[in-house]
Amino acid sequence: MRSRPLTPRPAVPAVPTEIAEGVRIALSALWERKARALLTTLGIVIGIVSVTSMFTVINGIEREFDKSMAMIGDNALFIQKEPWFAFDDWWSYRNRPPITDDLAPFLAERAETIAAATAVTGAGTRATRGSDELGGMFVEAATTDYVDVGGADLEAGRFFTEAEDRGARAVAVIGVDLVEALFPAEDPIGKDIRLGGHVYEVVGVLTARGKFLGMQSTDNRAIVPLETFRRHFSNDPDVSIKVRVKDGVDQADAIDEVTGLTRLWRGLDALEDNDFSVNRQDQFRDLVQGFKVAVYAVGIFLTALSLLVGGIGVMNIMFVSVKERTREIGVRKALGATRRAILFQFLVEAVMICFVGGGIGVALAALAAVGLNQVFTAELSGGTVALAFVLCGVLGVTFGLLPAWQAARARPIDALRYE
Repeated sequence: MRSRPLTPRPAVPAVPTEIAEGVRIALSALWERKARALLTTLGIVIGIVSVTSMFTVINGIEREFDKSMAMIGDNALFIQKEPWFAFDDWWSYRNRPPITDDLAPFLAERAETIAAATAVTGAGTRATRGSDELGGMFVEAATTDYVDVGGADLEAGRFFTEAEDRGARAVAVIGVDLVEALFPAEDPIGKDIRLGGHVYEVVGVLTARGKFLGMQSTDNRAIVPLETFRRHFSNDPDVSIKVRVKDGVDQADAIDEVTGLTRLWRGLDALEDNDFSVNRQDQFRDLVQGFKVAVYAVGIFLTALSLLVGGIGVMNIMFVSVKERTREIGVRKALGATRRAILFQFLVEAVMICFVGGGIGVALAALAAVGLNQVFTAELSGGTVALAFVLCGVLGVTFGLLPAWQAARARPIDALRYE
């Protein structure tokens, strides 16, 4: 019995070849319909701008928060008449008796958990030198212990002495904003400036610290002796006491001891409520955390809504594309293209449309970050950009799968007959 010759099967294209061919055809199709592709990406652009801007703001807040907390000091406490964020019963806080500067040495002598304490107060004013002027600056007044509690790092010169404080000498340590505004091309040490109309000799320059929470500059200030401030600005200022907790001491223990000693200094009995507040940086942390939650909530809602609209738009345009290219699909299948190749081709096209929208969205978010940095804070990180494009890829696969599957399942004969 004679055996029949075997008919060789057509070679199955290798996966890399299918991928390369699918990418080439998808890019060619997008280029031919580029206007339609760009219009399709509008919802994706809005969604990517939303999610990217959200993370740039959050990243900027976290960056500036860490810097700002370093300015305050991780181990710093503030004994003040009012809590920092009093949203209720504010009138009772306002009617509390004032804190006076003699509490600082009282705590420094008796508290075992703190390393140093200083009285701090201040007032807004303007600085002038000749015809040069800097408005909206802050005069901060303190005792010489201010350096020990971490309130001043010097770039040049020195801090004022205890004798200068006791004698109410008109000396000042100034921030770099004042140096740039009043001494643009000369050394300020030993020169005179006017603060609130009073002449002060500059004895030191503070190290630049930047903006607090990315908003308010901390370099447009001058530090003067407390007694000098009393003579020139206010005889009875509203004082707060800043203390530095010793290294290795639990802050909660320090708060308990400072609270007890301040009650003793106030003369409060066991049944009386505190008529002062011990403020700490955790209160800022809680406030910033609440702001971050609000930004996340708004950002995620806008992102989800925009990406849903954009994804539906991509799915719609892909169905139209599959319908328009039915004969092309039939020809490819007749020439040996597999379902996998057709599926991959249209998935790549959907993903590429989303990537175009993602690229435009990231570019717009980068411009928005530059603008936000002028008035608030924002930071566009590489991780945020990567997340945006991962979202685009997921979106393209999710909303492009059904049209691509429809194309892959098309019968060659029916597809070739399609008009």
